[in-house]
Amino acid sequence: MRELVVLGTSSNVPTRTRNHNGYLLRWDGAPHQDGILFDPGEGTQRQLTHAGVPATAITRICLTHMHGDHCYGLPGVLSRMVLDGVQRPVELHYPASGEDVVRALVGLATPGLELRLRPHGGPGEIAEGLEVVALRHRIETYGYRLIEPDGRSLVPERLAAAGISGPDVGRLQREGELRGVRLADVSVARRGQSVAVVMDTAECAGAEQLADGVDLLLVESTFGADTAELAETYLHLTAAQAGALAARSGARTTVLTHFSSRYVDVAPLLEEARAAAPGAQITAADDLDRVPLPPRRAHDT
Repeated sequence: MRELVVLGTSSNVPTRTRNHNGYLLRWDGAPHQDGILFDPGEGTQRQLTHAGVPATAITRICLTHMHGDHCYGLPGVLSRMVLDGVQRPVELHYPASGEDVVRALVGLATPGLELRLRPHGGPGEIAEGLEVVALRHRIETYGYRLIEPDGRSLVPERLAAAGISGPDVGRLQREGELRGVRLADVSVARRGQSVAVVMDTAECAGAEQLADGVDLLLVESTFGADTAELAETYLHLTAAQAGALAARSGARTTVLTHFSSRYVDVAPLLEEARAAAPGAQITAADDLDRVPLPPRRAHDT
């Protein structure tokens, strides 16, 4: 299963219908399924319950920056993980300049979780397949990009024709050749998938780098054309700018979020984004939405 579970979509102020930020990316893969929680704002623990997602599904937590609507839900989430008996280590990634804030928030959580603090002070790979790139906001902020390496998908008919089954399949995958049969003979190329998380930022090269060619782009869309001057003042994206980013990047699916509380109806923001990206697949997120990653691109032969 690969999907984005939207836990909250409001920016600075939650509303009656929109919680503060919170996004869980469910990412299947060996040796287990990862659940990467991005920017847990206030109320995230409760939103997990509403979404039917157990806290035990979280394997990694990523903070883009230390504004409250992106991190004040952290103590509750960590405490819930302790209560639910999470035994494995959990990685927590965040900008190094937020060290004091992170330690204060972590200090409020119930002890008992093996939490590994992983600050980053610059762009680059911070874990296998997970990169950060600096964004342009009022404090140190990073976006995240998750990248799956290209690989190969087995073709059952080719395996059967080659007489390979059971444990020998795994052996062939590990060793690349078995009894004269090469892995390439019984498989096709598989493109890796990618996801970008672009939160609070003005237009910048970092946002372009993160979004380039991804399968799923989660991007802030705080303001509309009617308040574009506020976006410029507070270093946020307008809906049109988010749409333009989607168009330039070639993102296959774009999800808008982080809406100002002034917009009770975000349909006009979605229209502005789509107008800036004709033909692009763009949606406006609602709390508790589940957005599947688009199907893999056609196999290369």
